[in-house]
Amino acid sequence: MSFTGLPSEVVPAMMTGLITPRPAIEGRADAYLPSPCIQNHAANLAFLPDGTLTCVWFGGTMEGMGDISIYMSRLAPDAERWSEPEKMSDDPQKSEQNPLIFNAPDGKTWLLYTSQTSGNQDGSVVKCRISDDGGKSFGLVRVLCGSPGTFVRQPIVVNGRGDWLLPVFRCVGLNGQRWSGDADTAAVLISRNGGESWQMHDIPDSIGAVHMNILPLGGDEMIAFYRNRFAESILSSRSSDGGETWSAPAPTELPNNNSSIQATVLNDGAIAMVYNHSNATMSDARRQSLYDEIEGGEAGETTVVADIGRKAVWGVPRAPLSLAISRDGGKSFPHRIDLDTGDGFCLSNNSKDSLNREFSYPSIIEGGDGTLHIAYTYYRRAIKYVRLAPRSLP
Repeated sequence: MSFTGLPSEVVPAMMTGLITPRPAIEGRADAYLPSPCIQNHAANLAFLPDGTLTCVWFGGTMEGMGDISIYMSRLAPDAERWSEPEKMSDDPQKSEQNPLIFNAPDGKTWLLYTSQTSGNQDGSVVKCRISDDGGKSFGLVRVLCGSPGTFVRQPIVVNGRGDWLLPVFRCVGLNGQRWSGDADTAAVLISRNGGESWQMHDIPDSIGAVHMNILPLGGDEMIAFYRNRFAESILSSRSSDGGETWSAPAPTELPNNNSSIQATVLNDGAIAMVYNHSNATMSDARRQSLYDEIEGGEAGETTVVADIGRKAVWGVPRAPLSLAISRDGGKSFPHRIDLDTGDGFCLSNNSKDSLNREFSYPSIIEGGDGTLHIAYTYYRRAIKYVRLAPRSLP
């Protein structure tokens, strides 16, 4: 595998999985997860019932291609090296993306992911596999939600009544045009019977609000954060009835570049958010769409439709990757550090020729001892892992 275009200091550590302290930054250690793939993207972290930390992501040639599959690597308790990845999906006709792990109250462990053809996100369905042995092995693939255009990214949350809340976004195609994200909206799939069936609950006035990330705040109070298709600001909304209904998404003080974010509630009640501190006002870099490199002759061949509203903004640099802390329930995020810096070039998804330099799609989870675990896309070539001791937090 060629490492052309990667920083020279990164190459020796690529794909080894070994966690290495960063001497210049007290309390921080990094690793690059092993992978057989040219492209690696969209990591999600979760602990298994036995304390093993897992990371799932998708890998293959390029997002949208039929060889994109789901992979999982594990970090056993007290281990300092991530395991060789396991391939968790393998449909050669589908691009399988955006995986997440959920430990259900009944002791079962779920793997969820999306499945689509080419760049047609408006045709995506959500699939799952279920483990009865704490994530050691998983059962057969089945469809969780077959409503075309349904996409997942963020973890399932269980409310005080025991309802499962799966945040989704709905990829909407417009009058014969190829999907480009212009009319995507947010929703919550709610299951009241342990995942046997699900009901779709749309978020009001949510055009452009995707990757809904639900955080419980205590009692029936919840807050959700969203990626913004129009590359303006991270959005947020609130629920006071355990996630049944939500206010319309509204801008926060944090910028967003139409790339994924993730937040978690820390043991002390603070909210930690990982995101790209950039938006469309900070750069004029633009690309036609997320999948313009695999659309071939179809690119640009669209039907003009009146009054479709704003266009999704693609290509804004995905850097720096930042960590921000809120200590007022998500109202403000005054404390911030940068985890990775660079130009964040993302006008191409081409990993084979190392044309991408983004830091993106973060996942964050806190251990019982207060250690923060973060994983994210590095140049679309690897999944990078960062471990931060509590004393390292801003």
